[in-house]
Amino acid sequence: MHRPPSGPGRTTARRSPTRSATTRRPATTRPPTARRDSRRPGHGTVRRPREAVPRYWFADRLLAVLTGRRPVHSMLSHTVGEAYEQLVRLAPADEPFLPPGREPAVRHCDEYAPRDGVVEAFARISSGDRVHALAFRLERGPDLRWRCAAVEADGRHRERAEP
Repeated sequence: MHRPPSGPGRTTARRSPTRSATTRRPATTRPPTARRDSRRPGHGTVRRPREAVPRYWFADRLLAVLTGRRPVHSMLSHTVGEAYEQLVRLAPADEPFLPPGREPAVRHCDEYAPRDGVVEAFARISSGDRVHALAFRLERGPDLRWRCAAVEADGRHRERAEP
């Protein structure tokens, strides 16, 4: 047995499958799905992790060498020219780059690009209530890898001892 529709505004005609402008979807308790349309920006700006930026990567590695947390030879394939010898002279033999205290950290690092493939970078290193400076030059090789070409720490650029 078939019952006729009841209630105000009900008819026996079937509705079309398209929705009208006044038709509303039922409320859902599920969170919206992830955005799949890549043509427009999403909810926020995607930031590169600090380690993906060459100047920060080198600043962190150079600081680890200068504080004795990493051996100097860990930078051998990441340096060119005099930079490795500069690191050997600056790295702690007896006297660490920073005095004992809180763990030193790279607080900020910025760069200046004098020409394509060359970056002159500087970093502010904090250790306790003191701030130190680290400056270095990066050069991009023919293999498109960045390498450190010069290092200076707290204005100390130790010259090679003349024999």
